[in-house]
Amino acid sequence: MEKGFFDKVEDNAAWNDEVRQLFYYNYGDLPYLLDVKVDKHLFRVRAQFWNPAYSCFTFGKVDLVPTIEEYVALLRCSKFQVDKVYPRAVNVPTFLKKLINITGMSEQWVAAQIKQKGDSKCIPWKSLKDLILTYLDVRKRVDVFALSIYGLVFILKALGHVDEAVTNLFDRLDKRVTPISTILAETFRSLSACRKVDRVSYRVFSENYLPLKEIVATPRRDDISEEKWMAILQNLQEVDIEWRALWLLPNEILYRCGNFDWVPLLGICGAVGYVPLLVLRRYR
Repeated sequence: MEKGFFDKVEDNAAWNDEVRQLFYYNYGDLPYLLDVKVDKHLFRVRAQFWNPAYSCFTFGKVDLVPTIEEYVALLRCSKFQVDKVYPRAVNVPTFLKKLINITGMSEQWVAAQIKQKGDSKCIPWKSLKDLILTYLDVRKRVDVFALSIYGLVFILKALGHVDEAVTNLFDRLDKRVTPISTILAETFRSLSACRKVDRVSYRVFSENYLPLKEIVATPRRDDISEEKWMAILQNLQEVDIEWRALWLLPNEILYRCGNFDWVPLLGICGAVGYVPLLVLRRYR
Protein backbone atom coordinates (compact mmCIF):
# COMPACT_ATOMS: atom_id res chain seq x y z
CA MET A 1 0.00 0.00 0.00
CA GLU A 2 1.35 3.41 -0.91
CA LYS A 3 2.49 5.75 1.84
CA GLY A 4 -0.25 7.88 3.31
CA PHE A 5 -3.16 5.78 2.07
CA PHE A 6 -4.51 5.14 5.56
CA ASP A 7 -4.37 8.91 6.19
CA LYS A 8 -6.65 9.38 3.16
CA VAL A 9 -9.03 6.80 4.58
CA GLU A 10 -9.09 8.49 7.99
CA ASP A 11 -9.61 11.91 6.42
CA ASN A 12 -12.67 10.64 4.58
CA ALA A 13 -15.71 11.88 6.49
CA ALA A 14 -17.31 8.43 6.34
CA TRP A 15 -14.45 6.96 8.38
CA ASN A 16 -15.52 8.44 11.70
CA ASP A 17 -14.75 7.05 15.13
CA GLU A 18 -17.70 4.66 14.96
CA VAL A 19 -16.46 3.13 11.71
CA ARG A 20 -12.91 2.84 13.01
CA GLN A 21 -14.21 1.08 16.11
CA LEU A 22 -16.12 -1.28 13.82
CA PHE A 23 -12.84 -2.09 12.07
CA TYR A 24 -10.89 -2.62 15.29
CA TYR A 25 -13.63 -4.83 16.76
CA ASN A 26 -13.72 -7.11 13.72
CA TYR A 27 -10.06 -7.09 12.69
CA GLY A 28 -7.97 -5.75 15.58
CA ASP A 29 -5.06 -3.32 15.36
CA LEU A 30 -4.11 -4.14 11.75
CA PRO A 31 -4.02 -0.51 10.50
CA TYR A 32 -1.03 0.28 12.72
CA LEU A 33 1.02 -2.13 10.60
CA LEU A 34 0.78 0.30 7.69
CA ASP A 35 2.73 2.89 9.67
CA VAL A 36 5.53 0.60 10.89
CA LYS A 37 8.80 1.71 9.34
CA VAL A 38 10.78 -1.23 7.94
CA ASP A 39 14.56 -1.10 8.37
CA LYS A 40 15.69 -2.77 5.15
CA HIS A 41 19.27 -3.22 6.36
CA LEU A 42 18.14 -4.95 9.55
CA PHE A 43 15.63 -7.11 7.66
CA ARG A 44 18.25 -8.38 5.18
CA VAL A 45 20.73 -9.17 7.94
CA ARG A 46 18.20 -10.77 10.27
CA ALA A 47 16.99 -13.08 7.49
CA GLN A 48 20.50 -14.56 7.37
CA PHE A 49 20.15 -15.70 10.98
CA TRP A 50 16.88 -17.53 10.32
CA ASN A 51 17.14 -21.27 11.02
CA PRO A 52 14.51 -22.98 8.81
CA ALA A 53 15.10 -26.37 10.46
CA TYR A 54 13.80 -25.10 13.82
CA SER A 55 11.79 -22.08 12.61
CA CYS A 56 13.73 -19.68 14.80
CA PHE A 57 16.41 -17.01 14.72
CA THR A 58 19.77 -18.29 15.93
CA PHE A 59 22.20 -15.60 17.10
CA GLY A 60 25.23 -17.54 18.33
CA LYS A 61 23.95 -19.40 21.41
CA VAL A 62 20.72 -17.41 21.56
CA ASP A 63 17.50 -18.64 19.91
CA LEU A 64 14.55 -16.30 19.35
CA VAL A 65 11.13 -17.38 18.08
CA PRO A 66 8.08 -15.24 17.22
CA THR A 67 5.23 -16.76 19.24
CA ILE A 68 1.48 -17.09 18.79
CA GLU A 69 0.88 -15.37 22.13
CA GLU A 70 2.91 -12.33 21.02
CA TYR A 71 1.01 -12.10 17.75
CA VAL A 72 -2.32 -12.32 19.60
CA ALA A 73 -1.27 -9.48 21.92
CA LEU A 74 0.04 -7.34 19.06
CA LEU A 75 -2.96 -7.65 16.75
CA ARG A 76 -5.52 -7.42 19.58
CA CYS A 77 -8.79 -8.65 18.13
CA SER A 78 -11.35 -9.71 20.73
CA LYS A 79 -13.44 -11.44 18.06
CA PHE A 80 -10.80 -14.12 17.40
CA GLN A 81 -10.92 -17.44 19.24
CA VAL A 82 -7.33 -18.48 19.83
CA ASP A 83 -8.18 -22.18 20.02
CA LYS A 84 -10.19 -22.24 16.76
CA VAL A 85 -7.58 -22.44 14.02
CA TYR A 86 -7.91 -22.17 10.27
CA PRO A 87 -8.30 -25.50 8.43
CA ARG A 88 -8.06 -25.51 4.66
CA ALA A 89 -11.48 -26.73 3.57
CA VAL A 90 -11.82 -29.28 0.77
CA ASN A 91 -14.91 -27.74 -0.79
CA VAL A 92 -14.74 -23.96 -0.91
CA PRO A 93 -16.64 -21.38 -2.97
CA THR A 94 -14.97 -20.17 -6.14
CA PHE A 95 -12.75 -17.10 -6.05
CA LEU A 96 -15.47 -15.23 -7.90
CA LYS A 97 -18.15 -16.08 -5.32
CA LYS A 98 -15.89 -15.25 -2.38
CA LEU A 99 -15.06 -11.84 -3.81
CA ILE A 100 -18.73 -11.14 -4.50
CA ASN A 101 -19.50 -12.00 -0.86
CA ILE A 102 -16.65 -9.90 0.56
CA THR A 103 -17.03 -6.84 -1.67
CA GLY A 104 -20.78 -6.88 -2.25
CA MET A 105 -20.17 -6.01 -5.90
CA SER A 106 -21.88 -7.55 -8.93
CA GLU A 107 -20.67 -10.74 -10.58
CA GLN A 108 -19.91 -8.79 -13.76
CA TRP A 109 -17.74 -6.26 -11.93
CA VAL A 110 -15.83 -8.88 -9.93
CA ALA A 111 -15.23 -11.09 -12.98
CA ALA A 112 -13.73 -8.11 -14.83
CA GLN A 113 -11.23 -7.48 -11.98
CA ILE A 114 -9.87 -11.02 -11.58
CA LYS A 115 -6.40 -11.52 -13.08
CA GLN A 116 -4.14 -14.52 -13.59
CA LYS A 117 -0.67 -14.29 -12.03
CA GLY A 118 1.45 -17.37 -12.58
CA ASP A 119 -0.50 -20.41 -11.43
CA SER A 120 -3.03 -18.54 -9.30
CA LYS A 121 -5.80 -15.98 -9.61
CA CYS A 122 -5.77 -12.61 -7.87
CA ILE A 123 -7.38 -9.18 -7.76
CA PRO A 124 -5.38 -5.93 -8.20
CA TRP A 125 -4.93 -3.67 -5.19
CA LYS A 126 -6.05 -0.72 -7.33
CA SER A 127 -9.52 -2.24 -7.73
CA LEU A 128 -9.84 -2.76 -3.98
CA LYS A 129 -8.48 0.71 -3.19
CA ASP A 130 -11.16 2.37 -5.31
CA LEU A 131 -13.84 0.47 -3.37
CA ILE A 132 -12.38 1.47 -0.02
CA LEU A 133 -12.39 5.15 -0.92
CA THR A 134 -15.77 5.38 -2.65
CA TYR A 135 -18.05 2.47 -1.69
CA LEU A 136 -21.26 3.50 0.09
CA ASP A 137 -21.63 0.32 2.17
CA VAL A 138 -19.44 1.11 5.19
CA ARG A 139 -19.20 -2.48 6.47
CA LYS A 140 -18.08 -3.69 3.04
CA ARG A 141 -15.44 -0.94 2.91
CA VAL A 142 -14.13 -2.12 6.26
CA ASP A 143 -14.04 -5.73 5.04
CA VAL A 144 -12.25 -4.82 1.79
CA PHE A 145 -9.70 -2.72 3.68
CA ALA A 146 -8.96 -5.65 6.02
CA LEU A 147 -8.72 -8.06 3.07
CA SER A 148 -6.19 -5.72 1.46
CA ILE A 149 -4.00 -5.72 4.57
CA TYR A 150 -4.09 -9.52 4.71
CA GLY A 151 -3.18 -9.83 1.03
CA LEU A 152 -0.55 -7.08 0.82
CA VAL A 153 1.08 -7.22 4.26
CA PHE A 154 0.65 -10.67 5.81
CA ILE A 155 0.45 -13.01 2.82
CA LEU A 156 1.86 -11.29 -0.25
CA LYS A 157 2.23 -13.62 -3.25
CA ALA A 158 2.02 -11.24 -6.23
CA LEU A 159 3.16 -7.63 -5.83
CA GLY A 160 0.23 -5.22 -5.90
CA HIS A 161 -2.36 -8.01 -5.92
CA VAL A 162 -4.40 -10.00 -3.39
CA ASP A 163 -4.14 -13.71 -4.09
CA GLU A 164 -7.05 -16.15 -4.16
CA ALA A 165 -5.49 -18.17 -1.32
CA VAL A 166 -5.84 -15.16 0.99
CA THR A 167 -9.60 -15.13 0.48
CA ASN A 168 -9.76 -18.77 1.61
CA LEU A 169 -8.59 -17.62 5.06
CA PHE A 170 -10.44 -14.31 5.05
CA ASP A 171 -13.71 -16.03 4.20
CA ARG A 172 -13.47 -18.01 7.47
CA LEU A 173 -12.93 -15.05 9.79
CA ASP A 174 -16.65 -14.42 10.24
CA LYS A 175 -16.80 -17.91 11.77
CA ARG A 176 -14.47 -16.63 14.51
CA VAL A 177 -11.54 -18.66 13.22
CA THR A 178 -8.28 -17.12 14.41
CA PRO A 179 -5.87 -16.10 11.63
CA ILE A 180 -2.96 -15.80 14.08
CA SER A 181 -1.43 -19.26 13.61
CA THR A 182 -1.80 -18.95 9.83
CA ILE A 183 -0.13 -15.52 9.81
CA LEU A 184 2.71 -16.90 11.93
CA ALA A 185 3.10 -19.91 9.63
CA GLU A 186 3.31 -17.65 6.58
CA THR A 187 5.85 -15.47 8.42
CA PHE A 188 8.03 -18.55 8.94
CA ARG A 189 7.63 -19.60 5.31
CA SER A 190 8.55 -16.11 4.09
CA LEU A 191 11.66 -16.01 6.28
CA SER A 192 12.75 -19.42 5.00
CA ALA A 193 12.26 -18.20 1.42
CA CYS A 194 14.33 -15.08 2.14
CA ARG A 195 17.05 -17.23 3.71
CA LYS A 196 17.26 -19.34 0.55
CA VAL A 197 17.20 -16.46 -1.92
CA ASP A 198 19.20 -13.74 -0.16
CA ARG A 199 22.18 -15.10 1.69
CA VAL A 200 22.59 -11.92 2.36
CA SER A 201 11.86 0.37 28.42
CA TYR A 202 9.73 -0.78 31.38
CA ARG A 203 6.01 -0.76 30.62
CA VAL A 204 3.21 -1.60 33.04
CA PHE A 205 0.62 -3.76 31.33
CA SER A 206 -2.97 -2.58 31.05
CA GLU A 207 -5.92 -3.71 28.96
CA ASN A 208 -5.73 -0.49 26.94
CA TYR A 209 -2.04 -0.81 26.08
CA LEU A 210 -1.48 -1.04 22.30
CA PRO A 211 1.94 -2.59 21.51
CA LEU A 212 1.71 -1.86 17.77
CA LYS A 213 0.73 1.76 18.42
CA GLU A 214 3.80 2.24 20.62
CA ILE A 215 6.06 0.57 18.04
CA VAL A 216 4.85 3.04 15.42
CA ALA A 217 5.40 6.02 17.74
CA THR A 218 8.87 4.98 18.95
CA PRO A 219 11.68 6.92 17.18
CA ARG A 220 14.15 4.60 15.46
CA ARG A 221 17.52 5.12 13.85
CA ASP A 222 17.61 4.46 10.13
CA ASP A 223 21.31 5.09 9.53
CA ILE A 224 22.69 1.72 10.70
CA SER A 225 24.36 -0.20 7.87
CA GLU A 226 23.95 -3.91 7.12
CA GLU A 227 27.55 -4.48 8.24
CA LYS A 228 26.85 -2.84 11.61
CA TRP A 229 23.67 -4.86 12.12
CA MET A 230 25.58 -8.04 11.24
CA ALA A 231 28.19 -7.27 13.90
CA ILE A 232 25.50 -6.50 16.50
CA LEU A 233 23.55 -9.72 15.91
CA GLN A 234 26.63 -11.94 15.64
CA ASN A 235 27.73 -10.79 19.10
CA LEU A 236 24.31 -10.95 20.75
CA GLN A 237 24.38 -12.42 24.27
CA GLU A 238 21.58 -13.63 26.54
CA VAL A 239 22.19 -10.68 28.89
CA ASP A 240 21.40 -8.32 25.99
CA ILE A 241 17.83 -9.62 25.72
CA GLU A 242 14.78 -8.70 27.77
CA TRP A 243 13.22 -12.14 27.68
CA ARG A 244 9.76 -11.27 28.85
CA ALA A 245 7.46 -8.64 27.38
CA LEU A 246 5.65 -7.25 30.41
CA TRP A 247 2.52 -6.62 28.36
CA LEU A 248 2.35 -10.30 27.41
CA LEU A 249 0.36 -12.18 30.06
CA PRO A 250 -1.09 -15.33 28.44
CA ASN A 251 -3.30 -17.62 30.51
CA GLU A 252 -2.16 -20.69 28.58
CA ILE A 253 0.85 -21.39 26.39
CA LEU A 254 0.72 -23.52 23.25
CA TYR A 255 4.05 -25.36 23.19
CA ARG A 256 3.42 -29.01 22.24
CA CYS A 257 1.11 -31.25 20.22
CA GLY A 258 0.33 -34.63 21.77
CA ASN A 259 3.64 -36.31 22.60
CA PHE A 260 5.61 -34.05 20.29
CA ASP A 261 7.56 -31.08 21.69
CA TRP A 262 6.58 -28.93 18.74
CA VAL A 263 3.40 -27.72 17.05
CA PRO A 264 2.45 -27.91 13.35
CA LEU A 265 1.16 -24.56 12.07
CA LEU A 266 -1.10 -24.61 9.02
CA GLY A 267 -0.55 -21.80 6.54
CA ILE A 268 -2.50 -21.13 3.37
CA CYS A 269 0.25 -22.70 1.27
CA GLY A 270 1.44 -25.51 3.54
CA ALA A 271 2.51 -26.32 7.10
CA VAL A 272 5.58 -25.47 9.18
CA GLY A 273 7.00 -26.65 12.49
CA TYR A 274 6.73 -24.34 15.51
CA VAL A 275 9.01 -24.88 18.54
CA PRO A 276 8.19 -22.34 21.29
CA LEU A 277 10.01 -24.51 23.87
CA LEU A 278 13.17 -22.83 22.58
CA VAL A 279 12.07 -19.61 24.25
CA LEU A 280 9.99 -20.88 27.17
CA ARG A 281 11.81 -18.46 29.50
CA ARG A 282 9.78 -15.62 27.97
CA TYR A 283 6.73 -16.75 29.91
CA ARG A 284 8.35 -17.05 33.34
